[in-house]
Amino acid sequence: MPATIRDVAQASGVHISTVSRTFSAPHLVNVETRSRVQACAEQLGYRPNRAARALITGRTFNIGLIVADIANPFFPPLIKAAESQARRHDHLIFVADTNEDAVVEEDLVRALAKQVDGVLLCSPRMSNSLIEQLSREVPLVVVNRSIAGLPAVVMDVAQGAQLALDHLAGLGHRRIALVTGPRGSWTSREIRRAAQSAERSGRFELTVIGPNQPTEHGGRAVAEQIQRGGVTAVLAYNDLMAIGLMEGLDALGLRVPEDVSVAGIDDITLSRLTRPKLTTVATPTAAAGRAAVDMLLSHSDDRRTTAHVSLHTELIVRDSTGPVSA
Repeated sequence: MPATIRDVAQASGVHISTVSRTFSAPHLVNVETRSRVQACAEQLGYRPNRAARALITGRTFNIGLIVADIANPFFPPLIKAAESQARRHDHLIFVADTNEDAVVEEDLVRALAKQVDGVLLCSPRMSNSLIEQLSREVPLVVVNRSIAGLPAVVMDVAQGAQLALDHLAGLGHRRIALVTGPRGSWTSREIRRAAQSAERSGRFELTVIGPNQPTEHGGRAVAEQIQRGGVTAVLAYNDLMAIGLMEGLDALGLRVPEDVSVAGIDDITLSRLTRPKLTTVATPTAAAGRAAVDMLLSHSDDRRTTAHVSLHTELIVRDSTGPVSA
């Protein structure tokens, strides 16, 4: 027979209400008592009734996590880290995919609003004004988008793009292409802003190609433009596009990095498996997932956080970039 709340109360020497508070409102129970109750519950294999707890607290202990494209290898590490962090706080994560569609994104937020305590909105495609409106219906934390007055966790891709372009310019490249991401992407705008700022240093001439689909196919599709443009180096919006671009350049008889150097952004697992291995900007996706969960759980009915966390990125130099050819 499964252990009951009475069994835990008896084993830990506390009242049933204390056991209930330990799992529904742990901040109201002193640390020593809470630890004892949790240890007894673990030993007895007790699991609190989530439906009953929701009736008592008015909370679901569920979190919605909406991503732009679950097939993109950028998102799984973020999802796994968020799920793990949520479990540490006795919450569950519901994951939903928008397929890069702002209309689907809005529908999902509204559908989840009454089923979760809050939503993590990752790389959203909706307008700022619509996201602000939805934040009044359900607590939101935005990941990879900065909106004034809303809590956000961002990865400093502008800093990463600057590092990548400095690297390419340092290798002697004077004609560099930036292959941008999808229309409506905050990340793509940040990368483009950083690249255009770096161009003003006079070290290189920038060609912007886009918007583009943030996929391997999107990268392959611009290979001929890169060939015709006479650039010697490319920074792509993400690693998938960079990998697709390298495939497209190879099909055109161009060598990477001998003829064209290619760099990406994200440091997905595939970037280490390509030949040549891809130079890229590593983004702390797992750290972003954990931070977003913590930020969302800091919400309360009378105090909604407007915190903003910016996580550093790092340039990882591999084999796909090299000195400009004579």
